Amino acid sequence: MHAPDDDHAAAPDPRDLARRLIAAPAEGARIERVAQPAIPDAAAIADLVEALRRLVFPGFFEAPPERETELLARLEGGIERAERLAMSVLAASYRCSGAPDCEARAREATRVLMLALPGLRAALALDVQAAYDGDPAARSVEEIVASYPGVDAVFAYRVARVLDEHGVPLAPRMICEQAHARTGVDIHPGARIGRSFFIDHGAGVVVGETTIIGNGVKLYQGVTLGARSFPVDERGELIRGQKRHPTLGDRVTVYAGAVVLGGDTVIGDDSVISGGVCVTESVPPGRLVRQKQPELIVREMRAPAPLGGSRT
Repeated sequence: MHAPDDDHAAAPDPRDLARRLIAAPAEGARIERVAQPAIPDAAAIADLVEALRRLVFPGFFEAPPERETELLARLEGGIERAERLAMSVLAASYRCSGAPDCEARAREATRVLMLALPGLRAALALDVQAAYDGDPAARSVEEIVASYPGVDAVFAYRVARVLDEHGVPLAPRMICEQAHARTGVDIHPGARIGRSFFIDHGAGVVVGETTIIGNGVKLYQGVTLGARSFPVDERGELIRGQKRHPTLGDRVTVYAGAVVLGGDTVIGDDSVISGGVCVTESVPPGRLVRQKQPELIVREMRAPAPLGGSRT
């Protein structure tokens, strides 16, 4: 007797499969939502960030206006659109967290976000200038705004930070994680980052939740500003809210692949952390931190064997 052909196997019964899906994570976290508000829509989050980007960098992502009056009219329309998107996203954030008066809270958070835009624009101008000053390969401000992943990630962080400081749930993290997916740069919205911040290249950079970064700091790709360990309570559960990530002073440079760990680790002003170094203790101001040069071995390669044959 032959086994049934896979191409003609019976399709699963939808009702039975639905029941099995609900029952599957019975011993883990509840990962279904019944009679509860939905989380914010990811596409709406992306639309909001893009609308805010066009307000902070007017004329960069559409045909530039010929007159200032046209620019003002365009910005007014963009502000109205951003307000509508923010209200939708932030109301959903509050509703899914179970907060009371969600519409009123979203309205106030939207007002705070809109009023923060001039300050965000000023901060991003300094970040873009830091990128231009810090990267000899940069040819123009336009190139930086349009294509630098570090600037994209810092823009998203600064938007998310405004909302995080106001106490908005979920949306700030979603904004930063969408930027993480786009750029490879992972910045938690809880981090505190000063002016003129530049991430060069960007891929693999991690900035943890309780990190504090001063003014004029520059990070290269693969840098981790992380926790040394995660403290737990007597029940073995993570203790939240403690400072777990390092503090970087003003004008600190951290080169590619370096790791700086620990909530009590402070890197002093004007210090430089060389590439590939792991730092778990504080560094005084004005220091260069590097590892001993490893031994480099260079030897002659054996000649490759000819195709279809072997060495003699």
